[in-house]
This record gives sequence, structure tokens and C-alpha cells, in this order.
Amino acid sequence: MCLRKRSGYRPPDLINAKIYTGPIPAEREGELGMGGGRSETSALSGTGGGRDMTTTQNSQRPNACCFCWCCCCSCSCLTVRNEEERRRRRRRRRKRISQDTKMETIPNCEPCTKPSVDEICLWSQSFDKLMRNPAGRNVFREFLRTEYSEENMLFWLACEDLKQEIDKSAMEEKVRSIYEDYISILSPKEVSLDARVREVINRKMQDPTPHTFEDAQLQIYTLMHRDSYPRFLSSNIYKSLVHGSSRTSSES
Repeated sequence: MCLRKRSGYRPPDLINAKIYTGPIPAEREGELGMGGGRSETSALSGTGGGRDMTTTQNSQRPNACCFCWCCCCSCSCLTVRNEEERRRRRRRRRKRISQDTKMETIPNCEPCTKPSVDEICLWSQSFDKLMRNPAGRNVFREFLRTEYSEENMLFWLACEDLKQEIDKSAMEEKVRSIYEDYISILSPKEVSLDARVREVINRKMQDPTPHTFEDAQLQIYTLMHRDSYPRFLSSNIYKSLVHGSSRTSSES
């Protein structure tokens, strides 16, 4: 005879089993209070302890973005720097008194004679030839003004003027003025310099000389050469000047 039949054993009917909702026995209260296991009610119904355990696990789960905290921080810093740069550009634009591109409206133009056709054509051969010619600098400055970057030329001219200063007190005053106008981050005419050049300037400011801004001048000169000069040659300002000079020369 089967042992199950002889002992009266019957397997539990899990499908038709009724859920016990009565009081918890005293011997099980301590076990549940110590976290020894979850109740059979919760196990059968799929609620209760399992949900609490899932909730606890979810609450202990780290933020989904924590694994990329460094990347997020870098992106945030980059966004802040870009926003600060945009604000500086807006301040520079608000400081413009006029956006008229006529040469005679540019304040403090260098005195120069009217350039010849040959001189104007030489400006397209090299940036050095353009910058060595006062009329060429005036025309190029006119173009920079339309791009809201006239401060680059103004800074370069100020550095050239500083190199010619002999009087020590006047030289120190010019150094201070150049720093406040073009180097300080609070200035609306601040030029774009990297951290290395700024550090060099800050060291030289302790004992200023006519060559205090030499590194910065070279960096701005290179920036104008590589960035602004190609656009200047294809601009309407330069093309109209070339065509106008050629037409005047042919008529004469």
C-alpha cells in the first residue's frame, strides 16, 4: 500500500487554497519582526513583503546618472563657460555707439594717404603687408567693426604705441590702461586670450615694461591672421574698394 494512502497524507491544493487573514501567531511575530522571512500570505498573493522588498531595493538604488557624474559635470561647466562668453559678446555689442561701416565714422583713425591700386592689391598677398600699411589697417579695422571684433585691432595698436613710450611713468600708465581696457574680464572690450598668456601678463604686471603684452599681442595678431583676414579678402568692403580703385584708375 502506498505510504501516502496509509498515513492519510494529501498534497496541499494551492489553487483552491484560502488565504489566512486571522491574527499572526505569537511564535511567528518575533520571526517576522527580526526579518527572518516573509509571511505565507505575502508569498501566495504576490504582495506585501515582496513589494516592500522591491521598494527598499529601489530606494537604495543609486541615481541613474551617478555613473556619468564626471561627464555631466564637465558638460555643465562647458555650458556655463559658453553662456559667459555669450554674455561678454552681448555686452561688447551693447557698447557699440554705432554700427555704421563707413570709414570716416570710425573714431581715431590713423592718419594716412589714399591707397593706390597697387597697394590695395598687395593687401591680398599677405597679412603682413596689410598690417604694415596705415590705410590697410584702417580698412581692416572697418571690417572688424562689422564683425564686432574691432577690439583686436585696437589692442594691437595700443601695444604698438606702448613699445614707443620712453617715459617710465607714462609707460606704466599705458600698461594699466591697456590691462583694464583689453585684458580684464570685466571690460566690454576684452580680447580672447588663453590661460597661459594671461598668467604671463599677470606676472609681468608686477614690473611693467613696454613689452608687457608682447605674448598677448602676438596671439591676437595670429588670431586676426587666421580667422578674420580670409573673410576680409572675400568681404564686400574689400571687393568694393578694389573695384572702385580699378575703375578710377581706368578712367584716368
